[in-house]
Amino acid sequence: MSITLASILAIVLAYLAGSIPFAIITSKLFGLKDPRTFGSGNPGATNVLRSGNKLAAALTLFGDAFKGWLAVFLALKFAPEFNFTVLDIALVAIAVFLGHLYSVFLKFKGGKGVATAIGILFAIQPWLATATLLTWIIIAIFFRYSSLAAIIAAIFAPFYYYAGDQIAWFLLPEIFWAICLISFMLIYKHKKNIMNLLAGTESRLGQKKHHPEK
Repeated sequence: MSITLASILAIVLAYLAGSIPFAIITSKLFGLKDPRTFGSGNPGATNVLRSGNKLAAALTLFGDAFKGWLAVFLALKFAPEFNFTVLDIALVAIAVFLGHLYSVFLKFKGGKGVATAIGILFAIQPWLATATLLTWIIIAIFFRYSSLAAIIAAIFAPFYYYAGDQIAWFLLPEIFWAICLISFMLIYKHKKNIMNLLAGTESRLGQKKHHPEK
Protein backbone atom coordinates (compact mmCIF):
# COMPACT_ATOMS: atom_id res chain seq x y z
CA MET A 1 0.00 0.00 0.00
CA SER A 2 1.46 3.32 -1.02
CA ILE A 3 1.60 6.31 1.30
CA THR A 4 -0.96 8.18 -0.81
CA LEU A 5 -3.36 5.24 -0.83
CA ALA A 6 -2.95 4.78 2.93
CA SER A 7 -3.70 8.45 3.52
CA ILE A 8 -6.79 8.37 1.31
CA LEU A 9 -8.04 5.21 3.02
CA ALA A 10 -7.54 6.76 6.46
CA ILE A 11 -9.46 9.89 5.43
CA VAL A 12 -12.34 7.87 3.94
CA LEU A 13 -12.57 5.62 7.01
CA ALA A 14 -12.52 8.69 9.26
CA TYR A 15 -15.40 10.20 7.30
CA LEU A 16 -17.40 6.96 7.56
CA ALA A 17 -16.74 6.76 11.30
CA GLY A 18 -17.87 10.35 11.69
CA SER A 19 -21.04 9.55 9.75
CA ILE A 20 -22.26 7.07 12.38
CA PRO A 21 -25.42 8.76 13.78
CA PHE A 22 -25.28 7.88 17.47
CA ALA A 23 -28.30 10.11 18.23
CA ILE A 24 -30.43 7.99 15.91
CA ILE A 25 -28.97 4.72 17.16
CA THR A 26 -29.43 5.46 20.86
CA SER A 27 -32.93 6.84 20.30
CA LYS A 28 -33.94 3.60 18.57
CA LEU A 29 -32.35 1.48 21.31
CA PHE A 30 -34.30 3.36 23.99
CA GLY A 31 -37.53 3.44 22.01
CA LEU A 32 -37.47 7.24 21.70
CA LYS A 33 -38.71 9.42 18.88
CA ASP A 34 -36.32 10.22 16.08
CA PRO A 35 -34.48 13.36 17.32
CA ARG A 36 -34.90 14.87 13.87
CA THR A 37 -38.66 15.11 14.48
CA PHE A 38 -38.69 17.32 17.58
CA GLY A 39 -36.86 20.14 19.33
CA SER A 40 -34.21 21.65 17.10
CA GLY A 41 -34.47 18.72 14.71
CA ASN A 42 -30.76 18.16 15.23
CA PRO A 43 -29.45 14.58 15.65
CA GLY A 44 -27.23 15.38 18.60
CA ALA A 45 -26.95 14.84 22.34
CA THR A 46 -28.59 18.13 23.33
CA ASN A 47 -31.70 17.36 21.33
CA VAL A 48 -31.82 13.76 22.58
CA LEU A 49 -31.77 15.26 26.09
CA ARG A 50 -35.00 17.07 25.23
CA SER A 51 -36.66 13.66 25.04
CA GLY A 52 -36.19 13.46 28.81
CA ASN A 53 -33.90 10.43 28.67
CA LYS A 54 -30.60 11.50 30.20
CA LEU A 55 -28.91 8.12 29.69
CA ALA A 56 -29.67 8.17 25.96
CA ALA A 57 -28.32 11.71 25.74
CA ALA A 58 -25.17 10.72 27.65
CA LEU A 59 -24.55 7.73 25.38
CA THR A 60 -25.06 9.93 22.32
CA LEU A 61 -22.58 12.45 23.71
CA PHE A 62 -20.04 9.72 24.42
CA GLY A 63 -20.48 8.07 21.02
CA ASP A 64 -20.13 11.30 19.09
CA ALA A 65 -17.04 12.30 21.07
CA PHE A 66 -15.51 8.81 20.90
CA LYS A 67 -15.68 8.57 17.10
CA GLY A 68 -13.85 11.90 16.79
CA TRP A 69 -11.21 10.81 19.28
CA LEU A 70 -10.79 7.32 17.80
CA ALA A 71 -10.24 8.46 14.21
CA VAL A 72 -7.48 10.90 15.13
CA PHE A 73 -5.97 8.62 17.79
CA LEU A 74 -5.63 5.74 15.32
CA ALA A 75 -4.15 8.03 12.68
CA LEU A 76 -1.56 9.21 15.20
CA LYS A 77 -0.89 5.68 16.44
CA PHE A 78 -0.28 4.25 12.99
CA ALA A 79 1.47 7.33 11.61
CA PRO A 80 4.96 5.77 11.83
CA GLU A 81 3.82 2.53 10.18
CA PHE A 82 2.09 4.22 7.24
CA ASN A 83 4.29 7.33 7.14
CA PHE A 84 1.37 9.66 7.76
CA THR A 85 2.36 13.31 7.71
CA VAL A 86 0.99 16.02 9.99
CA LEU A 87 -1.20 17.08 7.05
CA ASP A 88 -2.63 13.55 6.87
CA ILE A 89 -3.53 13.74 10.56
CA ALA A 90 -5.15 17.14 10.06
CA LEU A 91 -7.18 15.82 7.11
CA VAL A 92 -8.34 12.84 9.16
CA ALA A 93 -9.54 15.23 11.87
CA ILE A 94 -11.44 17.30 9.31
CA ALA A 95 -12.88 14.18 7.64
CA VAL A 96 -14.33 12.67 10.81
CA PHE A 97 -15.85 16.04 11.68
CA LEU A 98 -17.36 16.41 8.21
CA GLY A 99 -18.78 12.91 8.55
CA HIS A 100 -20.74 13.99 11.59
CA LEU A 101 -21.96 17.21 9.96
CA TYR A 102 -22.81 15.60 6.61
CA SER A 103 -23.40 11.92 7.31
CA VAL A 104 -23.54 9.58 4.34
CA PHE A 105 -26.04 7.53 6.36
CA LEU A 106 -28.41 10.50 6.79
CA LYS A 107 -28.44 11.72 3.18
CA PHE A 108 -25.53 14.06 3.92
CA LYS A 109 -27.24 15.74 6.84
CA GLY A 110 -26.11 15.53 10.43
CA GLY A 111 -25.43 17.16 13.75
CA LYS A 112 -23.57 20.30 14.70
CA GLY A 113 -20.37 18.61 15.79
CA VAL A 114 -19.76 19.84 19.33
CA ALA A 115 -19.05 16.46 20.93
CA THR A 116 -17.13 15.20 17.91
CA ALA A 117 -14.95 18.32 17.94
CA ILE A 118 -14.16 17.80 21.63
CA GLY A 119 -13.21 14.20 20.90
CA ILE A 120 -10.88 15.33 18.12
CA LEU A 121 -9.23 17.86 20.42
CA PHE A 122 -8.69 15.21 23.12
CA ALA A 123 -6.83 13.07 20.58
CA ILE A 124 -4.73 16.03 19.45
CA GLN A 125 -3.94 17.40 22.91
CA PRO A 126 -5.88 16.57 26.10
CA TRP A 127 -5.06 19.89 27.78
CA LEU A 128 -6.36 21.77 24.76
CA ALA A 129 -9.59 19.78 24.87
CA THR A 130 -9.90 20.33 28.62
CA ALA A 131 -9.56 24.10 28.26
CA THR A 132 -12.13 24.14 25.45
CA LEU A 133 -14.54 21.90 27.37
CA LEU A 134 -14.23 24.05 30.49
CA THR A 135 -15.08 27.08 28.38
CA TRP A 136 -18.24 25.32 27.18
CA ILE A 137 -19.19 24.33 30.73
CA ILE A 138 -18.68 27.83 32.17
CA ILE A 139 -20.78 29.51 29.46
CA ALA A 140 -23.46 26.82 29.67
CA ILE A 141 -23.74 27.13 33.46
CA PHE A 142 -23.94 30.92 33.49
CA PHE A 143 -26.13 31.47 30.42
CA ARG A 144 -27.96 28.11 30.07
CA TYR A 145 -27.57 28.11 26.31
CA SER A 146 -25.87 25.04 24.84
CA SER A 147 -25.52 26.74 21.46
CA LEU A 148 -23.89 29.87 22.89
CA ALA A 149 -21.48 27.73 24.89
CA ALA A 150 -20.55 25.78 21.76
CA ILE A 151 -19.98 28.94 19.71
CA ILE A 152 -17.79 30.58 22.36
CA ALA A 153 -15.80 27.38 22.89
CA ALA A 154 -15.28 27.06 19.12
CA ILE A 155 -13.99 30.63 18.95
CA PHE A 156 -11.51 30.03 21.77
CA ALA A 157 -10.23 26.59 20.66
CA PRO A 158 -7.81 27.87 17.97
CA PHE A 159 -6.70 30.65 20.33
CA TYR A 160 -5.94 28.11 23.07
CA TYR A 161 -3.93 25.98 20.65
CA TYR A 162 -1.97 28.99 19.44
CA ALA A 163 -1.40 30.31 22.97
CA GLY A 164 -0.13 26.95 24.21
CA ASP A 165 2.75 26.88 21.73
CA GLN A 166 6.11 26.45 23.50
CA ILE A 167 4.28 26.26 26.84
CA ALA A 168 2.24 23.04 26.81
CA TRP A 169 2.93 21.78 23.27
CA PHE A 170 4.55 22.70 19.97
CA LEU A 171 2.21 24.32 17.48
CA LEU A 172 1.86 22.48 14.18
CA PRO A 173 0.52 24.75 11.41
CA GLU A 174 -1.50 22.00 9.73
CA ILE A 175 -3.21 21.13 13.00
CA PHE A 176 -3.81 24.79 13.80
CA TRP A 177 -5.57 25.41 10.49
CA ALA A 178 -7.56 22.18 10.87
CA ILE A 179 -8.80 23.40 14.26
CA CYS A 180 -9.66 26.78 12.72
CA LEU A 181 -11.64 25.09 9.95
CA ILE A 182 -13.46 22.80 12.37
CA SER A 183 -14.33 25.79 14.55
CA PHE A 184 -15.60 27.73 11.55
CA MET A 185 -17.77 24.82 10.39
CA LEU A 186 -19.15 24.31 13.88
CA ILE A 187 -20.13 27.98 14.14
CA TYR A 188 -21.65 27.86 10.64
CA LYS A 189 -23.81 24.89 11.65
CA HIS A 190 -25.11 27.02 14.50
CA LYS A 191 -26.32 29.82 12.21
CA LYS A 192 -29.99 29.22 13.10
CA ASN A 193 -29.09 29.23 16.77
CA ILE A 194 -27.27 32.52 16.33
CA MET A 195 -30.39 34.05 14.79
CA ASN A 196 -32.50 32.64 17.63
CA LEU A 197 -30.10 34.01 20.22
CA LEU A 198 -30.30 37.45 18.66
CA ALA A 199 -34.09 37.20 18.55
CA GLY A 200 -34.32 35.92 22.13
CA THR A 201 -36.07 32.70 21.07
CA GLU A 202 -33.27 30.19 21.62
CA SER A 203 -34.13 27.29 23.92
CA ARG A 204 -32.22 27.03 27.19
CA LEU A 205 -30.73 23.84 28.57
CA GLY A 206 -33.41 21.67 30.11
CA GLN A 207 -36.20 23.37 28.19
CA LYS A 208 -38.26 21.06 26.00
CA LYS A 209 -39.34 21.97 22.50
CA HIS A 210 -41.98 20.03 20.63
CA HIS A 211 -41.66 21.37 17.09
CA PRO A 212 -38.67 21.56 14.79
CA GLU A 213 -37.13 24.95 14.29
CA LYS A 214 -38.13 26.66 11.07
